[in-house]
Amino acid sequence: MAYFLAKTDPETYSIEHFAREKETVWDGVRNIQAVRIIQAMKPGDIVLIYHSMGEAAIVGLARVTSEPRPDAYNEKSWVVDMAFVRQFDRPVTLRSIKETHLFDDWSLIRQSRLSTMGVPNEFVSWLHEQHPEYELV
Repeated sequence: MAYFLAKTDPETYSIEHFAREKETVWDGVRNIQAVRIIQAMKPGDIVLIYHSMGEAAIVGLARVTSEPRPDAYNEKSWVVDMAFVRQFDRPVTLRSIKETHLFDDWSLIRQSRLSTMGVPNEFVSWLHEQHPEYELV
């Protein structure tokens, strides 16, 4: 099982909207580096859902439920199906992540415009230590 992070603008598709739908096709990824991340996802992988506008923060979890496939509407993009797992009671803000200086080399910090990325195992461990109630597995 691998961990990924997927960003969404809450005005376009919020964690609350995802919670109501229960499942979604994660689409709209156009950056070639982010598309490669989508292509690396496998069923069962965990995705941290990140709101990129307002208070930038990790707001919940999803699970990949399909193999990645080409986007039927955009030949340069790929999509994957995801199932909602949970919304966090207390979002994990970008500010709190940055303040640790433990993850300064992570794409979330270095490449702020990248919409989809892998999550380092060290971050998963840190997040579990900080918020064991989120049950990341």
